Amino acid sequence: MSNDSPTPVTPPGRAAEDTRPDTRPDTREAPAEQAPASASRDTKDPLRGSRTSGIWVAVVGLGLVLLLLVVFIAQNTQSVSVSFLGWSGQTPLAVALLIATAAGLFLAAVAGSLRILQLRRRVRREARH
Repeated sequence: MSNDSPTPVTPPGRAAEDTRPDTRPDTREAPAEQAPASASRDTKDPLRGSRTSGIWVAVVGLGLVLLLLVVFIAQNTQSVSVSFLGWSGQTPLAVALLIATAAGLFLAAVAGSLRILQLRRRVRREARH
């Protein structure tokens, strides 16, 4: 049997309209039911982090850093000659490296603080205008 229905012809350069029904599954999410605000406050997650747990993690982290620092100092006890701006002297290598690290951290903190102050001033100025 032949199908005698006319087939629409699409002119070149134009897309044919798709008249087939959409059979794709609906991916839209149904709106979630809103729980009362008081119910969410009453049922706190018992495993939720707290300030105390955050402090505990910080203490453990700092303890590990301190342990690594002690190992670093113990392994770098050889004496080195250090000269800086006319000062010179002998110091253990670990002490010289730790002082250099502290000075670098201090300079980075100063530069970062100045940038933060600059941005805060700009935000305040923009808020006024």
